[in-house]
Amino acid sequence: MIARFHNPVDTRFGWGSLHELADITENQTVALVTFPEARGLGLVDRIQDLLGDRLVYVIEDVQPNPDVAQLRDTYERFWQQAGECNVVIAVGGGSAIDTAKALIVGTESGRFDELLALLATGKPFVPTRRKLLIAAPTTAGTGSEVTPWATIWDSASHKKYSLHLECTWPKVAIVDPELMLTVPGGVTVSTGLDALSHALESVWNINANPVSDTFAISAIADILECLPLLRHDLANRELRSRMAMAALKAGLAFSNTKTALAHSISYEMTLHYGLPHGIACSFTLPLVLGLAWGHDAARDCTLQRIFGNDLAKAQDQLREFLHSLDVKTEFSDYGVSVSQAEHMIQCAMQGARGKNFIGSLAA
Repeated sequence: MIARFHNPVDTRFGWGSLHELADITENQTVALVTFPEARGLGLVDRIQDLLGDRLVYVIEDVQPNPDVAQLRDTYERFWQQAGECNVVIAVGGGSAIDTAKALIVGTESGRFDELLALLATGKPFVPTRRKLLIAAPTTAGTGSEVTPWATIWDSASHKKYSLHLECTWPKVAIVDPELMLTVPGGVTVSTGLDALSHALESVWNINANPVSDTFAISAIADILECLPLLRHDLANRELRSRMAMAALKAGLAFSNTKTALAHSISYEMTLHYGLPHGIACSFTLPLVLGLAWGHDAARDCTLQRIFGNDLAKAQDQLREFLHSLDVKTEFSDYGVSVSQAEHMIQCAMQGARGKNFIGSLAA
């Protein structure tokens, strides 16, 4: 088999790499998309100092799991008030980057519902207008800085939309572990588990290849070792850097494979049970590992490089790891009955991401 790996994102990694922003945006006007606490943390002022009068617009009210109820007004104001800017920079976690990805896709009318209608078709399209995107994650988990995907939620209708266009690949990713120093313990854990899920999902995936496996295996080893240590030493610069790199490697892995069954299940758990994304996509990892094992010799070989050749011990290792981070691993822990869980898994197998799972063909 000939492996193909493609990632077009110009990635800058390292302590203090946010300073690259000044050179990257030379002679361009910039809009900033960030989270409500960013100003209190001094991030907005830091970016203002770096960009000066090039920073022409700031959105700082991004909420977790960007929802159409809020995005509609944000999107339409952006295109009315900052439609002439050249670049959008997202500084934050996955929600900030996903929000920015939605904002840069301009519709002819400037109306958000036109974008939703295009997304609802499930078909690719070329937007009438678009902006360049720079993504600077403040959490070690999203991977969105090196992928083209964004999830837009419609909680009132219990739906979600997946945005994926050529223009939603970030032009540049700035992965600066210094931005992650102030992330609290709970968010550090949940986003780190999101990264672990990205890496594992890229392994038990029909689109896996030796290049994506290399990134994934390295990311998994680092997360299993570093995340429990970092949880108890949040100011540790070395651990923050290692987790930032692990999340980046996980992002690079699934940028080519997409996610699979655990993420497909997670969407229902977030929509209907309110679980934060990092927990929703990681609490089933021991279960999904068992469902993946034995379906593909090459995938088994890769999984055994990580966990050894005893499935029960491998599942126990994952469960104990999650339990050590106070993450419960049974559907019943989240109010889901056995029959509900079985139905959810079967439906998830048939979802767009579930079909990437190596066990879905046998389901």
